[in-house]
Amino acid sequence: MIVFRLTRIEYTDKLYSSGAANRWNKSQQEVIYTSESIALCALELLAHTNGIRPAGKFGLMYIEIENSSSIYTVGVSELPPYWNTLSSYPYTQQLGSNWYKKSECLVMSVPSAVIPSERNMVLNPRHPDFLEKVRLKEVSDFFWDSRFPSK
Repeated sequence: MIVFRLTRIEYTDKLYSSGAANRWNKSQQEVIYTSESIALCALELLAHTNGIRPAGKFGLMYIEIENSSSIYTVGVSELPPYWNTLSSYPYTQQLGSNWYKKSECLVMSVPSAVIPSERNMVLNPRHPDFLEKVRLKEVSDFFWDSRFPSK
């Protein structure tokens, strides 16, 4: 399976995370957020920047996950109403934190808060299979369309 990660060009040389808290992880839990498509990857980043085109150079990471990898899937039907709002972060962070700590599955497949019928894949670099089953396959330049507003 190929997943995608869009990030500033200086962070495209390897697979790592800042450990900052986000929707599916608590602070100091270093997970890697990826998306099942390039378009979703871009849309997710734009959602984090209030629709403003991020400044600087960006790279698109093509990440290969071996097909035999273990995946924990979270369905929308398993989540509380309004799970995709900021007020539900404590719930989704706890769910992701439990997955991270157990380290039973390499990947957590979660619905996108932007388009719930599409999927993001959260990777656990602490999982024992990470180094063997996940690899950075390719990096390409990514250019934001100038029709998106900038700062």
